Amino acid sequence: MSSTSVEKPPSFMRAQVGGLPRPFWALWGGTLVNRLGTMVMPFTGVYLTQSRGLSVTAAGLVMGVFGVGSLLSQPLAGMLTDRIGRRATLSGGMLATGAAMLALGYSVSLPAVLASMLVLGVVVDLYRPASNALVADLVAPAERPRAYGLLFWGINLGYSVGMTAGGWLAGLGFLWLFWIDAVSCVVFAVLVWRAVPETRPEGARQATGGFGAVLRDRVMVAFTLVVLGNALVYAQTMTMLPVAMTKAAGLSTAQYGTAMALNGVLIVVVQPLVSGWLGRRDPARTFALGLAVMGAGFALTAFVSSTLGLTATIAVWTAGEIVTAGIAGTIVAALAPPELRGRYAGLFGLAWSAAAVLAPLLGGPLLELGPGALWFTIGAVGLVSAAGMLALGPAIRRRT
Repeated sequence: MSSTSVEKPPSFMRAQVGGLPRPFWALWGGTLVNRLGTMVMPFTGVYLTQSRGLSVTAAGLVMGVFGVGSLLSQPLAGMLTDRIGRRATLSGGMLATGAAMLALGYSVSLPAVLASMLVLGVVVDLYRPASNALVADLVAPAERPRAYGLLFWGINLGYSVGMTAGGWLAGLGFLWLFWIDAVSCVVFAVLVWRAVPETRPEGARQATGGFGAVLRDRVMVAFTLVVLGNALVYAQTMTMLPVAMTKAAGLSTAQYGTAMALNGVLIVVVQPLVSGWLGRRDPARTFALGLAVMGAGFALTAFVSSTLGLTATIAVWTAGEIVTAGIAGTIVAALAPPELRGRYAGLFGLAWSAAAVLAPLLGGPLLELGPGALWFTIGAVGLVSAAGMLALGPAIRRRT
């Protein structure tokens, strides 16, 4: 007599978070703590004008200097990730960020503020290429979409809580924000140093070609241009969207904040539920779908005249954001040779840094022409990026 046992399918929770290595969870936990403490950047403009008494023009100059530092950050971080290692770059970048945060918090003169912001722009995102490379090194290819999606989810969860707490703490004094941000950076650095092994492949230090090899990869360069389009669309949420809704559409800041809260809620609730399913789809087509949905959502913003209308458009482009979560990192990891993963991730990050600088330069003049000019253009950028992603699909499938 023989018996057969039927293996039970994994529970829902295990299906979402199970099977990933312990060092990944240390990285995820450190990222969450760091995002929980991210309180300075959302309130930088308010801090510069209210606490340090800078004019709007001077504050804009300071933010521009930060943007210059951010452009330098990603190529530098990519090189360091491959040369000195993932763990050293991430931990070192976090410690430098904590120090730069405190330097900015205690700076009183304009030259000191400018110098601190330049350094902060360089170091604040040094961790990103190292983090992306660590996930690619630690996680099997089939599980990478889920892993990158979980990191995206943790970042949004921490940022939502941190921004809310930061708004309350700013009323008690801006220096609280700088200290909490600095401490969270140190915690992230220590956690990664203690719990995450160095994963840089043998020979990465001696890898030849540097960024030249990355730039000769036409598929990666084309994909970076697609990501730049995606970043230009999304960056409007932090540049022109609040201006357009409070100035052109006549909404109050409270109404705008209430509507924008839906973005964080949807990501926190929905994204973990669908990341596994989306990760099993073709990456290029999935990413193109998300870009198209985001573009459509922002184009619909041209017709917004109420809080309800804004909430509806936010729901649309957030759906696109959820679809793209984790996919871009997966594609970069698949395209990059192991010894150049840091540099490939650095080029990917450069697209987001460039968008942060270009988005207001593009959006400001378009909004002056009218909401339709801005949002239809942004929608078109999203759709063109989606079409470019579909065109890249065959080349990416051959590489993956």
